[in-house]
Amino acid sequence: MGYILHIETATKQCSVSLSQEGKILAFQEIAQEGYSHAEKLHVFIRDVMQEVQVNFSELVAIAVSKGPGSYTGLRIGNSAAKGLCFALDIPLIALDTLAVLAAQVSPKDGFIVPMLDARRMEVYSAMYDSNGQQLRAVQAEILDEYSYATDQDLLYFVGDCQAKVQTVLQQPNFHFIPEVIYPSAKDMVALSYAKFLKKEFEDVAYYEPFYLKDFVGTTPKK
Repeated sequence: MGYILHIETATKQCSVSLSQEGKILAFQEIAQEGYSHAEKLHVFIRDVMQEVQVNFSELVAIAVSKGPGSYTGLRIGNSAAKGLCFALDIPLIALDTLAVLAAQVSPKDGFIVPMLDARRMEVYSAMYDSNGQQLRAVQAEILDEYSYATDQDLLYFVGDCQAKVQTVLQQPNFHFIPEVIYPSAKDMVALSYAKFLKKEFEDVAYYEPFYLKDFVGTTPKK
């Protein structure tokens, strides 16, 4: 089997990995405040391909993190993925960004709640069990002290907004994992390989990222 290239740009982290038959071979990533995706993404793609000495003709699919997340980040990553698929005539695999984030942890009990910052006290969130099965659909929610209050199971929160949400989510069954901040292309490998085997591909011509919310522009301060 050939190789799958993975692209993750939904947050401040720009991340790329290369795999074969569900095993990671190389990856590069960087997280910066200024969103360096436009400068770094294609450099990272070139570097992981060169590291493994793989030609683009050997790729059998492109996997991309589809969102939710940063509007600009998603546009950059998904546009690159679609362009490669068109040029190489290979399938596109789209993965839920929150599923990629949740894949970094596998508690023996309880559930995983990946969250990404959506400004103020709003977050993009979902819920997964330790096997990666989605228990609650992705949604945008505004958090307060009553959020998840009726859930008595152990909940493990991951994502880039933990410091913020800990100010309101304070029940004893809530656990935060501060080292798990951003989704990474290295955690897309198993998910993309499972979809590749099932031939769960996107229609490249009509595919769009999952923004969840409409883009809202802001006026720079003078």
